[in-house]
Amino acid sequence: MSGNSFGKLFGMTTWGESHGAAIGVVVDGCPAGLELSAMDIQHELDRRKPGVSEITTERKEADEVKILSGVFEGKTLGTPISMLVWNKDVESSPYEPLKNIARPGQADLSYQMKYGTRDYRGGGRASGRETVARVAAGAIAKKILAARDIQIIGHVLEIGGIRAREVGFDEIKKNAERNAVRCADLEAASRMEQLIKEVKAEGDSVGGIVEVIATGVPAGLGEPVFDKLDAELAKALMSIGAVKGVEIGAGFKAASMKGSEMNDEFYMDEGKIRTRTNNAGGILGGISTGEPVICRVAVKPTSSVAKPQRSVDMEKMEEVEIKIKGRHDPCICPRIVPVTEAMVALVLVDCLMRDESINNK
Repeated sequence: MSGNSFGKLFGMTTWGESHGAAIGVVVDGCPAGLELSAMDIQHELDRRKPGVSEITTERKEADEVKILSGVFEGKTLGTPISMLVWNKDVESSPYEPLKNIARPGQADLSYQMKYGTRDYRGGGRASGRETVARVAAGAIAKKILAARDIQIIGHVLEIGGIRAREVGFDEIKKNAERNAVRCADLEAASRMEQLIKEVKAEGDSVGGIVEVIATGVPAGLGEPVFDKLDAELAKALMSIGAVKGVEIGAGFKAASMKGSEMNDEFYMDEGKIRTRTNNAGGILGGISTGEPVICRVAVKPTSSVAKPQRSVDMEKMEEVEIKIKGRHDPCICPRIVPVTEAMVALVLVDCLMRDESINNK
């Protein structure tokens, strides 16, 4: 499988390079009879596409999806669903002078050492452009989950040390899509946007933290011991190129808490067992509890920056100084939100199928 496929019962295989002809995905395991149109996919792709604000890359891609198979008369057939998005606004010339240079923070060196060759244009297969395919697949997963009243929403929690205040799920739903940085705290969002503009003007980049919350997740999802729900989520989220850390619930804060503080006490609520807090992030023993599933990811600053950097020419085996040109996001966080949502959705649908909660006939 060479690491290009994800999922067991509900899975996807992505393909394509940043400056290749197209990017695409094959989704397998989708139940038959699901109403699905290109517009369902397009809505999610539009949230991720580049060139929509002054704090994203100048690359302009319509990212119009074409469903090639698996759907007939507006409904899924239960057969593989293949989707394609053409790469149209490709500008490869800035990468020619750097084709033998290992760009700091990029996958150039590791890909070259593993394969002995690579598509150096725009990062090739290692580019964030690959996430187009994940978002397309995630749109299908989201639709399956929505039919079961499971909602997934992501938002930017922090950028460059500017932290949003704690807000509730409803406020996240209301505000997160109302600004370019996708932050539910509108005051913090304004400061984040200003910081990104300042960093961009300096030829640099900045990272942050994105949070994803899933509500309506039923208890019982996740398998002992190695297929724990939090383990599956961590793998899914860590597979996103810019992510360098994952938290579930209290996450790293748990290291400084006492057991009496960390433990979520139980209580009865209209005949149901609930927890007074949710430090576990909706998962105990690797299995969902019925409380909201909460994940956070640490997103690194964009590797491609305009400032001079020291590196090595891999062909001549000599040190060089480089200055990267091209079109790059000064902060990946806002556009990575729909990607993180997609990966969480894919995990939850796959786990629902393993739990036989979805009739696959």
